[in-house]
Amino acid sequence: MLIQLIELEIGLLPAVAELETAIATRLQQHGEPLRWAITQIDPVRQIAHIEAVVTVGDDHSSP
Repeated sequence: MLIQLIELEIGLLPAVAELETAIATRLQQHGEPLRWAITQIDPVRQIAHIEAVVTVGDDHSSP
């Protein structure tokens, strides 16, 4: 299993629940999220900057 730091941008959505769902969906494309945070909001571009730690791979391959 690998642990990776992911940084991405996502467009702001009107409802917090929608934004959380969109972030979770995008992070799943990179691995299993351990933690994530919105680190910056760009109000002009309507973009949220996200930093996350995800796990990649399967640790069940060990004997």
